[in-house]
Amino acid sequence: MTRSPVTGTPPAGPGAIFTPPTLDGFHGIWYGYTDGTYYAGGLGTFPQQIHPMAHHAAAARRTFFVWGGARAGQPGNLLTTISYFDHATGLVARPRVLNERRTNDGHDTPSLLVDPAGFIYVFSNAHGTLRDAFIYRSTRPYAIDEFETVLALDKACNFSYAQPWYVEGEGILLLHSFYGRSDPIRRLYLNSSRDGRRWDHRWELEGRGARPAFALIPGGSYQVSRAHGRVVGTMFDYNVDAAGRTNLYYVQTSDFGRTWQTAAGATVTLPFTRVRNPALIRDYQSEHLFVFLKEIAFDARGQPVLLYLTTPTEANDTTTPRQWRTAHYRAGRRRWEIRDAFVSDNNYDHGTFAIEADGTWRVIAPTSPGPQPGRTGGDMELWTSRDEGATWRRHAQLTHGGRFNHTFARQPLHAHDDFHAFWADGDVHGESESALYFTNRLGTAVWRLPRTMRGAMGRPRVAYGPILYP
Repeated sequence: MTRSPVTGTPPAGPGAIFTPPTLDGFHGIWYGYTDGTYYAGGLGTFPQQIHPMAHHAAAARRTFFVWGGARAGQPGNLLTTISYFDHATGLVARPRVLNERRTNDGHDTPSLLVDPAGFIYVFSNAHGTLRDAFIYRSTRPYAIDEFETVLALDKACNFSYAQPWYVEGEGILLLHSFYGRSDPIRRLYLNSSRDGRRWDHRWELEGRGARPAFALIPGGSYQVSRAHGRVVGTMFDYNVDAAGRTNLYYVQTSDFGRTWQTAAGATVTLPFTRVRNPALIRDYQSEHLFVFLKEIAFDARGQPVLLYLTTPTEANDTTTPRQWRTAHYRAGRRRWEIRDAFVSDNNYDHGTFAIEADGTWRVIAPTSPGPQPGRTGGDMELWTSRDEGATWRRHAQLTHGGRFNHTFARQPLHAHDDFHAFWADGDVHGESESALYFTNRLGTAVWRLPRTMRGAMGRPRVAYGPILYP
């Protein structure tokens, strides 16, 4: 058995079985881009293109989650970290480290999938072609104390922003990005696997059997996807330049990625190579607006609802409101219904989005400016809509009175009411320690994950009670 090292290099090669070492508590990475006018702070659950980061496994009564972790006192060294919340006891497992990325780059944050048999897959992402990428699989169902390296990809054929989805009766459909050396830089690809070990396409980008390209639009694209039964839907954008992203696109597949359709059912041809293509929902470029993708949910009829924000400026300032919006496909009318929701003060404010069985739309997001206004995150608030986005009610401010902004709330797949969203905080102005938090569906409290632990399990402590709005 290979012991997972604590100095950086993951276990060598596919087939290596290792015991991930534990940490003494929950800490997140600190990461910042430029002077923080784009994004900075406690970005252990950043960015939105990496999804999902958590999964509630009802059979085990556990919610497994990953994040860009760190050691106490070392917030600039990203660790691929995993733990779980035990719903029977209310305790969390001591975090374990699958590898050390030797960077503070929050884009290397991992994503996670739990298959129907309970095996846990962790996708260790690489930002660009600077580092290798890995896929790990637990050796036992619903356990995090031993993993196998099932895939190790070098820099020339790695993946970024892995979004793995399990499709019943098929296997894993993996949507992801690769950073090319020429335009388009940000390229979208897909691959698939029946068992997470053997993949249907070679990881090289060219040649017979290479992984299929999804979008090669000049300038490149980001995407955010979601699974709903056998349907996997993805919204994506178009990058005008290095930072400016615009337009809103959507397509979906119901046959494991073999064919793709618009929400109206028209089959499209991959890859997308033009700015104007059949997936385009709205041409925000002509409106001189940038688009920042957030989350996808599906209504009771299985129709997609896209959550995103628009802004007239790609950088951030303290004066321009960011308009959150929803785009809801109305099958009966064969059109997208786009509505304004609420505002926040930063392009990279990010929250959860769920459509519940009774039709309630629920968002938990850092829409309050917080102690560091105009920068990434803020204070978390709870919003609901009971009329499919026509109006929204702000119920509560979940965090308040702290020194740092809270940011990038993420929701587990099949989220349990008791662990409905989790996120991190951090100082947007300079490197700091970063704590991890979670809240329940109703936002009755916010718990901080223990920063120090002695045993195998630890108890989260209430950090905030909500401020209720009338």
